[in-house]
Amino acid sequence: MAFVAAELVRSDLATDPFNWKQVLGYALAACVLQLVFGLAVGLYGRTRFSRIGGFDEAFAVAVCGALIGVVLWAVPFLLSASWRMHANKVLMATLLVIVFMFALRYAVRVYLERSNRPGLDSTPTIVYGAGYIGNVLVQWMLSESESRYRPVALLDDARQTHNRRIRGVQVYGGFDQLESTVQKSGAEVLIVAIKDADTQLFREVQERAQKLGIKVKVIGSIDNLVQDDKPVKQRDLRDLRIEDLLGRKQVDTDLGEIASYISGRRVLVTGAGGSIGSQLCAEIAKFRPSELMMLDRDETGLQSSAIAIEGNGLLATNSVILADIRDADRLKEIFFERQPEVIFHAAALKHLPMLEQYPEEGWKSNVEGTLNVLEAARLVNVDTFINISTDKAANPTSALGHSKRYAEKLTAWFGETTGKNYLSVRFGNVIGSRGSMVPTFMRLIEEDKPLTVTHPEATRYFMTIPEACQLVLQAGGIGKAGEVLILDMGEPMNILSIAQQMIEISGKDIEIVFTGLRPGEKLHEVLVDDDERANRPYHPLISHAHAERLDPADLDLDEYLEAVSNDPGVREPQKDCSK
Repeated sequence: MAFVAAELVRSDLATDPFNWKQVLGYALAACVLQLVFGLAVGLYGRTRFSRIGGFDEAFAVAVCGALIGVVLWAVPFLLSASWRMHANKVLMATLLVIVFMFALRYAVRVYLERSNRPGLDSTPTIVYGAGYIGNVLVQWMLSESESRYRPVALLDDARQTHNRRIRGVQVYGGFDQLESTVQKSGAEVLIVAIKDADTQLFREVQERAQKLGIKVKVIGSIDNLVQDDKPVKQRDLRDLRIEDLLGRKQVDTDLGEIASYISGRRVLVTGAGGSIGSQLCAEIAKFRPSELMMLDRDETGLQSSAIAIEGNGLLATNSVILADIRDADRLKEIFFERQPEVIFHAAALKHLPMLEQYPEEGWKSNVEGTLNVLEAARLVNVDTFINISTDKAANPTSALGHSKRYAEKLTAWFGETTGKNYLSVRFGNVIGSRGSMVPTFMRLIEEDKPLTVTHPEATRYFMTIPEACQLVLQAGGIGKAGEVLILDMGEPMNILSIAQQMIEISGKDIEIVFTGLRPGEKLHEVLVDDDERANRPYHPLISHAHAERLDPADLDLDEYLEAVSNDPGVREPQKDCSK
C-alpha cells in the first residue's frame, strides 16, 4: 500500500505512466520482506500484541521498515534497470510502510483490549502505584476478559504521575486521596503495586482500607514479575497477610561471603522437610552447591521440598535422604557414603506444650539426635556445621528450651575440639512455619472458631521464613567455632494485637479466648542469656556470643529432667542486650 501511494504521488501520467506491474511487484515483495524481517527482529512474538508496547517494539517496527526500504531499493538497482526506483520514492515509501505498521498494530491492540475488557460484573479496583508494576497490572486487567478486577483509578505518591492516564485510567493523586477516590470511583478493592512496599506502608494501607470498608490485595510475586518480565496472572494477586504487617524489609546479605562456603560444596540439610529446612534448601540452591542433600524422616515433607527445588516429586534422586537423626549408625553410614562438607542442622522437635508432656522425646531428638549428627560430621571432617536453635534456649524454662540449650553447648564443644566452624544460630518465632501461631490462628479463623491467646500481655519475637534463612546463611559465613549467633528479631510483638489484626484482615467476627500461660511458657522471650555477652562485629542484624561448652561424656538425662520439672516456666525477662 505504501509503495502504491508513493508511486501515485510521484508519477506523471504524461511522461512517466503509472506502472501497475512494477507497483504490484514491489507491494508483494514488501509484504514478504515484512514477514521475514518481522520474524527476525521478534516483531511477531506470541505475546507481542498482549503486552504493553514499548521502545523495544517501536525500534523493531522501525528496523523492519528500514530493512524493507533498503532491500527494495538495492536489489533492483543491482539487477535490473527497468525495476529501479528513485531514492526519494524509496524514502517516502519506507516512511509510509513504518506508519502503516504502527497504525495496524495500534488498531489490533485497541481491538483486542476492547474485546477482552472485564465485564460489568467485575469488581471496581484502585491500583496503588503508577510505575512499571502498576502499568503492567492495569494492562492485564484491561486485556483479560476473565479478570475479576476492573481498574477505575490509580494512586501514586510521585507528584509527576498525578492527572496522567494509563490505558485510559486516571491517576487521581497520592495515597492521601484514597477516601475521595473511593467515593468518586465506587472502588471496592485496593491493589498495592509497589515493589518496595514495607511493613509500615502495609499497616497504613490496611488501617485506611479497613475504615473505608474496601479489601486490600497485593501482588505476591513482584520480584519475579520485575526480574523475569513476566505477565501478571490471576493467581499472582493475593489477600494481605499478617506476614506483610509483621515482616521487615529484605535484609542485606553479603552474597560473596555466603557463596564462598556454599558454592561448589556438598551441602546437607537435616529436617529438610520442615518449614525452615525446606526454605534453607531453596536459598542454598541459589548458590549452586555441587550437591544438595535433603535429609528428613518425613517422606511427605521431603517430597514437598523436592518439588520446590527440582520441579518434580518423583523422589527418585539422590538429593532426598529418608533417615532419622536418632539413628546414629544410619547417619554415619550416610555421611561416609555422601561426604558432606557443609551441614545445616534444622531437624528438631519444637512444640513447647508437647515436649512439656513428653520431655524425654525432646531429649532423644534435640539432644541425642544433635549429638548423632555432630559425631557423624566430625568423622567425615565437615568444614561448617550450623545448628538451628531457638530463643527459648536463652534462660530456658521449658523442655524445649533446655533441650535446645544442650544442643548449643554440644555444638560449641565440637567447634572447640575440631577447630572447625561448628556454631549455632538462635532466633525467635518464624511467621508461617508449620504448626506455629500464625498458621494456627489462620485455620481457626477459617473454621470460625475462637482464637486462643495465653495472656493479654504475652509478647514474642517474629521473623519471616525467608528473612530468617537468609540471615542463617549469612551467619554461616561470619561465625566462628563455638559461637552462638543471635539474629535481630526487631521489637517483640504483642500476641493479642496480632490476633486482633488477623481478625480484622479476615473481616469476620471471631472471639478471642484467654487460656493462661502453659507450663514452661514465658510471658516474654529474650534472645540473649543472662550469662552471655553479645556484640555485633560484622553484621548489623547478627550478634555474636560465646556459648558454654558441654562434653558429650557429661550428658545427664536425669539432670535434664530435673531441670525441666523444677522450672516454674512463667518468668519475667532479663534485659535483652542483643540490640
